[in-house]
Amino acid sequence: MFPVTSCGTRAHPGAGITRRQAIRAGAVGVLGLGLNHLTAMRALAAPGTAAPAARARSVIYVFLSGGLAQHETFDPKPEAPEEIRGEFRAIPTRTPGLHISEHLPMLARRSERWTVVRSLGHGSNDHSAAHHIMLTGRSELPEGFDPTRPRPADWPSMAALGTALLPARHNLPPAVVLPEKLVHMTGRVIPGQSSARLGQRHEPWILDLSPHHPSHYGAYPEFLFHHEKGRVKDDGLRFQAPELSLPEDVSLDRLMDRVSLRDTIEAQSRPLIEAAEGGQFDRYREAAVSLLANSRVHDAFDLGRTDARTLDRYGRNSFGWSLLLARRLAATGVSLIQVNLGNNETWDTHQSAFPNLRDHLLPPFDRALSALLDDLHENGQLGETLVVVGSEFGRTPKISSLSGSALPGRDHWGACQSVLLAGGGMPGGAVIGSSDRLGAYPASDPQTPENLAATIYQALGLPRSVTWHDTTGRPHFLYSGEPIKGLG
Repeated sequence: MFPVTSCGTRAHPGAGITRRQAIRAGAVGVLGLGLNHLTAMRALAAPGTAAPAARARSVIYVFLSGGLAQHETFDPKPEAPEEIRGEFRAIPTRTPGLHISEHLPMLARRSERWTVVRSLGHGSNDHSAAHHIMLTGRSELPEGFDPTRPRPADWPSMAALGTALLPARHNLPPAVVLPEKLVHMTGRVIPGQSSARLGQRHEPWILDLSPHHPSHYGAYPEFLFHHEKGRVKDDGLRFQAPELSLPEDVSLDRLMDRVSLRDTIEAQSRPLIEAAEGGQFDRYREAAVSLLANSRVHDAFDLGRTDARTLDRYGRNSFGWSLLLARRLAATGVSLIQVNLGNNETWDTHQSAFPNLRDHLLPPFDRALSALLDDLHENGQLGETLVVVGSEFGRTPKISSLSGSALPGRDHWGACQSVLLAGGGMPGGAVIGSSDRLGAYPASDPQTPENLAATIYQALGLPRSVTWHDTTGRPHFLYSGEPIKGLG
């Protein structure tokens, strides 16, 4: 809520900022963080339901697009036959009896800070359907689901529901997705990321910081690879932090002219005004002013001023930079940050799985996630920040080979995957559920995507009574499952 003045009207949220700051906001316009970076700037809706105290101030949902191999990461099967076990050894962690992949040594040394769920599953082996399931927290696909494109009848993503239901802090968006929208190598957008039937005005903010390349994968520029060819040359891909200042080609004198300023704002905002649902323009403008006037937001995005030691700890690549920005956004007041680690379904290890995981994928992931947990712990933020790491599905228990591929991998497997959770007041060093001896199906304490979503909503303080309304006015309960038990 904005403060109420003595005459009973709401004070403008930009009150107290300088004219220069307001002009800078107008220069960027309601597209906010720079025209080449912000995919969508949507309404900052106030919560419709009073919520209990949140267990977590923020949730960082790290999504590994492509399908994380549970055998090669958090659920190794050292006693299984070789065609199940694979090439990697299992190593002990600091938690007695808990073993993970040898190529996650940094996380192994920090096991007291995280818990692994080894028994989450759903019924789809299709990339698009599984993305939709794990990003929306709903196993049931909507009627008429189209795996080739998002549809207005899709279920809304958790990030979109966060945008609609969570309160905005400091006029910042409640939910942000970075560093890119999930796009298939063919160029089509993968379903499950949008507000869909929730309505366009609740689209989550998607910060485009990472350029899409149709045939390169991984944590560029250090770990850029191709699934069949291995390491490939850096083609100039660069992680682009948002520009929070006046465009170089716009003069201050021109912006000082009220007519020009008005025309600039209207020209830049027209596409969003036309797309938005009723009366949201002022909110867009207010958010743009607030973002540009907020020094903490500037600092969060300014990787150029980050000290070398921090950059080295996270890794000088898109995985490290993305998790560093996520930590900073959580500190500034963003409630839900989804971090997509891996363009073009990077973790889809059908072929050359073992060298690609060993050399290109697990090292930057291990480093960046460990640095995130360290920073949150050392800054006293781990208790109020829930970190979730998941994927659209796991991989088949049996190793297989694609026709024409020199080295083997594993196929898609929705029945069982591992999910890591850390912080948010939850104890670490635990294992929730188990898979069978082959890592194929849950053997104990089976969990669903609905339960994972409920865990996230509960951590953010959203009560079970919350409902959201689709574009036809029909109400839907937010919770479709129960929070995962055993997390404290």
